Amino acid sequence: MADPKGFLNHGREVAKSRPVEERVKDWNEVYVPGSLLPIISKQASRCMDCGIPFCHNGCPLGNLIPEWNDYAYREDWHAASDRLHATNNFPEFTGRLCPAPCESACVLGINQPAVTIKNVEVSIIDKAWDSGDVAPQAPERLSGKTVAVIGSGPAGLAAAQQLTRAGHTVAVYERADRIGGLLRYGIPEFKMEKRHINRRIEQMRAEGTRFRTGIEIGRDMKATDLRKRYDAVVIAAGSTVSRDLPVPGRELNGIHFAMEYLPLANKVQEGDYVSPPITAEGKHVVVIGGGDTGADCVGTAHRQGAASVTQLEIMPRPGEERDPGQPWPTFPMLYKVTSAHEEGGERVYSVSTTHFEGDEDGNVQWLHLVEVEFVDGKLNQKPGTERKIPAQLVTLAMGFTGIDQENGLVSQFGLDLDARGNVARDGEFQTNVPGVFVAGDAGRGQSLIVWAIAEGRSAARGVDRFLTGASDLPAPIRPTDRALAV
Repeated sequence: MADPKGFLNHGREVAKSRPVEERVKDWNEVYVPGSLLPIISKQASRCMDCGIPFCHNGCPLGNLIPEWNDYAYREDWHAASDRLHATNNFPEFTGRLCPAPCESACVLGINQPAVTIKNVEVSIIDKAWDSGDVAPQAPERLSGKTVAVIGSGPAGLAAAQQLTRAGHTVAVYERADRIGGLLRYGIPEFKMEKRHINRRIEQMRAEGTRFRTGIEIGRDMKATDLRKRYDAVVIAAGSTVSRDLPVPGRELNGIHFAMEYLPLANKVQEGDYVSPPITAEGKHVVVIGGGDTGADCVGTAHRQGAASVTQLEIMPRPGEERDPGQPWPTFPMLYKVTSAHEEGGERVYSVSTTHFEGDEDGNVQWLHLVEVEFVDGKLNQKPGTERKIPAQLVTLAMGFTGIDQENGLVSQFGLDLDARGNVARDGEFQTNVPGVFVAGDAGRGQSLIVWAIAEGRSAARGVDRFLTGASDLPAPIRPTDRALAV
């Protein structure tokens, strides 16, 4: 363990953010570079000798949190990196993007602010990269077996890296022009600079993983042809069908899915555009959806110079303390102020959009809404609460409904779907088609990045067993697992 009195001697400190007026003028990460390392050993020392580390179960990856907290406290960064990578292929991603369900399960969090697990994690991996501790791990011998991975998000990349290290020849197919999936085009630069993806991809290339961009399986290449070419296939195509809002006026110009809007801003940072084809500059922006994707739209609109930003959520405003129905160590629904919300804008809860209103040219100008409330589990509109707000750009960030079935991937493979519209799989993550596996949101439904990586690692074990009859690869989860995080 770390300092036995650490949690008594030190309060919780988190990463320092750059001033709002500074960071909204650029797309760099919002945190002050290098601000964590001077305090991180003290923060790691707050990890207590709790006997049963519930943080292990709160994290789908089963991260060895007390162990690398102890190493960080002692400033043994090499050992800390080894323990961190033992369960997580990409801690620089999770350390920046994960909502940290491990902290919600922290035993210290019962009656004190939890250990800053997420900040310790990102400090360890950033130190490891800076010191050269993150090196390619090429397999000692090749198995002679080949695997295709469809999709290069966190699930696909985790599966690919595990299988490559097991000795199989792996090719990752990505329909976009760059590798990374939602990490590349769904996550704004201010939350995670894409250099973190780029150097992981170079590590994977050095290990032997091959990448094929601009190829959509089901359209550019038939799924059946891919199956014939490879000994096994892993589908990690994500849950990419955005939930729509079928109300009058939806057809007006200026109303876009979040995943139409966010990738264009990222493409500007990649140098593909001088300015994005869809921009918030000078416009009254309304974001429909109160989750992380909605917050990403809010932060992006701020940086593009929006005249105003309003975020709408149909659910009531969460509380700032745990609800009795969400006791420790479960992951509670709490009121959260992200870096994007710190930068301005208005958040409106318990409202529903009734219709949009446009100008004579067909461009959206107004959003009409009404206050709502839940009565006996039923959503009712409150009479007399109708009003309209200016809206010249509207982004729909209401989540995703399942895997894309329009491109032929599902039908060409002949895949069975479950009741939720996800690809069905067995205990080894194998679909009804022998040799075809599924991992991540495509099989689980929309979820967290830690679940995606855990699924990719677990599916890799199933593939390895299918190809060789046995496997030494770890399997953090089973398809039916529901950790404390959910």
